[in-house]
Amino acid sequence: MSGPCSYDRPRRIRRGAALTLFLTGVLAAGAATGTWDDAADVAEPAARSRPAEDTVADRASVEWAARAARAAAQAAADGKSGAQAAADVVSRSGDRWSTVYTPGEFEDFQAQLGGAYVGVGLWVRQREDGRITVSRVQPGGPAARAGITVGDRLDAVDGSPVQGRPVTETVARLRGDGPEGSDAAAGTPVRLDLRRGARQWSVTLHRTRLHTQNVTVDRPAGAGSPTRIKIAAFAKGTGAAVRRAVRTADPRAGLLLDLRGNTGGLVSEAVATASVFLDGGLVATYDVHGSQRALYAAGTGDTRTPLVVLVDGGTMSAAELLSGALQDRGRAVVVGSPTFGKGSIQMPSELPDGSVAELTVGHYRTPAGRAVDGAGITPDLIVEDHAEKRARTVLSGLGTGT
Repeated sequence: MSGPCSYDRPRRIRRGAALTLFLTGVLAAGAATGTWDDAADVAEPAARSRPAEDTVADRASVEWAARAARAAAQAAADGKSGAQAAADVVSRSGDRWSTVYTPGEFEDFQAQLGGAYVGVGLWVRQREDGRITVSRVQPGGPAARAGITVGDRLDAVDGSPVQGRPVTETVARLRGDGPEGSDAAAGTPVRLDLRRGARQWSVTLHRTRLHTQNVTVDRPAGAGSPTRIKIAAFAKGTGAAVRRAVRTADPRAGLLLDLRGNTGGLVSEAVATASVFLDGGLVATYDVHGSQRALYAAGTGDTRTPLVVLVDGGTMSAAELLSGALQDRGRAVVVGSPTFGKGSIQMPSELPDGSVAELTVGHYRTPAGRAVDGAGITPDLIVEDHAEKRARTVLSGLGTGT
């Protein structure tokens, strides 16, 4: 696969629009089907049902899933791609978060959530005009060593233009999918045609086995300064990594939790991360198939160390769930620009040919009952430029954790 971008959450903003990082979670397989990684992350049903309009949307998602299944079965019987036929149907559903994965793609994203993948260390997303741009580059990976940077435009992969094509297809080319959905091996080449301003160039990269580093910890301002914990995505082990970082941080200097550009991930890991900073209690509520449920923080977290959360327009889904919880619970001051606003839940459904379709079945809310989908999280202090500098100033006024 090309890099963690392939299976980000959210996957796409319209048909094939944004495979940003990490699928299974962001309220998809995690919240919707209950496949939690930590037994302490419990989804408890609530007594009341959800609004009628959500029930209507739920019925519509079931109908579209059935249509996709029929299309996939017919295509498979005709010797054609079931995944492509299902994707064509789903693209007409009006659900901008819907997507269809080949068996190989779905298997890949599950493996990636374990922290390893074969690719070039490149995340991509699709703009409204259909152009594909680089949204993230993994440090030390083939793409980074070649000088590719965020914002570069990807025009073609191995000579095939990508503009206007579904992101799933572009990612499959980057990954080197075979006819049965198998990936190219480490060491195989892939040629990219790129553009940056007036400059156009081509580069051949060689896929390699990479390990995702979703949590990085540092003190940019030196000893005695706040500890910055940057979470790129919520993959398996993220919550434990954050807990270790907090335990070794100097509570007197405070913490900066950087969620900028975090496009989501496993909901169970977002809840585990919330548990690091909360003394139990509500993290979020969500609805699935007419049932209201709740997510709770587990155990006793660090509620004393001053905490500022950094967000921006690239903060999505599970990252919005976390920032909204810490804000509503009064545990952190949120600084930056308004977040993306992806608060919907997708349910995975296996199709007859083995491919997987996901359609929206519900939405989640913050502890205070705020809807996130389409609205995002509004920071306590809105800062467009030099947000981290302002965050440090805010942190300095919050006292110490001793």
